[in-house]
Amino acid sequence: MGGLVSSILADQEAEILAAARTCNKLFCTLLQRGDLFVGQLPDEEEGLSADCGAEMKYKIWMRHRYQSSIDQLLTLMVHESEPVQEVALCTLMKFVECEGRWPLVSCEEDERYIFPRELLKSLVDTLIQVERDASSLLSRFQEYLEYEDVRYYVMAFATEHIPGVMQSSKGDLLPIYQQNAFALLSSIHMPGEQSELANFLVKQQNKHDEWKAARLKEHRRIFERLWLAFLKHKLSNNLYKKVLMILHESILPHMSKPSLMIDFLTAAYEIGGAISLLALNGLFYLIHHHNLEYPDFYKKLYSLLDPSVLHVKYRARFFHLLDLFLSSSHLPAYLVAAFSKRLSRLALTSPPQALLMLIPFICNLIRRHPSCRPLIHRPSETQDISTDPYIMDEEDPTQCRAMESSLWELQTLQNHYHPDVASAASVINKTLSNQETDLARLLDLSVSELFEREPKKRAKSAPLEFEPAEGLLGRRNDLVTQHWTLD
Repeated sequence: MGGLVSSILADQEAEILAAARTCNKLFCTLLQRGDLFVGQLPDEEEGLSADCGAEMKYKIWMRHRYQSSIDQLLTLMVHESEPVQEVALCTLMKFVECEGRWPLVSCEEDERYIFPRELLKSLVDTLIQVERDASSLLSRFQEYLEYEDVRYYVMAFATEHIPGVMQSSKGDLLPIYQQNAFALLSSIHMPGEQSELANFLVKQQNKHDEWKAARLKEHRRIFERLWLAFLKHKLSNNLYKKVLMILHESILPHMSKPSLMIDFLTAAYEIGGAISLLALNGLFYLIHHHNLEYPDFYKKLYSLLDPSVLHVKYRARFFHLLDLFLSSSHLPAYLVAAFSKRLSRLALTSPPQALLMLIPFICNLIRRHPSCRPLIHRPSETQDISTDPYIMDEEDPTQCRAMESSLWELQTLQNHYHPDVASAASVINKTLSNQETDLARLLDLSVSELFEREPKKRAKSAPLEFEPAEGLLGRRNDLVTQHWTLD
């Protein structure tokens, strides 16, 4: 037995895998048969020298071998071989399941003994590694998070583990650890209704209704504590983006008090760039679903409209969210006019692929708000930018005087060198229809797609002569006839 346990840490991968699988079968069988000591495990030497029967000494000895195999398997979870890591993880989770069915602690009154918490806690502490990327192992662990009890206790243990590790860093970033922690947290998919809590790894007969792991309210409470514990510490810009991308769909709807995220979202907005936009997406969710008062929301959104948003890789998501934020027909006209005018001004320096999305975007805003139609049809005596009342540098949309201006920029784009842009801009020459343009296919338009579209266009017939030819020798014969007639 000692040789089997020690062979788990052998040099050859095949030997390690075989030993781990053997331990799996052996100790699960012993747990089922009740051949392991149950209760507070005494020291091995003390237990073997105690005045008890041979069977009890055997169970104590075997229980120590079982504990040693657990320690060895936890060590294998940081092995350089991914198959070894995976087998160690699956074996430990099988032990969790078996200990749940055949407990090693004889206590029926305390609910913490319903589930093998200590074993799972050791596994979670090893799983969230500090110095090594554990993304593949965490991906494998995700299937166990579908069990309600496993998910609940993993969240509880991670809530304790993350603050401890981050506080020891004294404010410094731990990029690998934080990435591993995020990989674990983002793998947690919360149920929406109490009735969905039906899939448990450890089947319990007693006290099921009072068990915290079986109550959705407790799941939400620990889920909220977990994310707040993770987000209270400084994150890298890359992690900020990843968190904010899933915040409004996977985190906020499952929190008991989503308004507690306001500080995190406000701090994220101050970073700038794409992070600011994604932070506004979370704020918009709180405003829309939880009546959060955030009077500067549209002012902050307006300030994000600078030339860079039309040249960066997140342009499609930016305008998808911008369209969502401006979709309400109850927005005041001055606000819609300010956004329309600012976007029109940015269009003057935008690439063609962005313009083919931007022009319909502006027209859709005008369609939703007929009170802004004078911006298109207002006559303009001059197109000199110095006489335009609009103040481009004004950060407050209420003070930019957009309603006094006109969208002369769209008329200017009718002379654009790209024919598709000129054609799109010419839509303002006629009365806009009420049907909005579908922007979905235009948001991700790239330069390469523009080039691919050109050869597919249907060529129109172009005249080659002022007078069409009537035949190969028709013109020559007419001249000869005329010559003989004159003679």
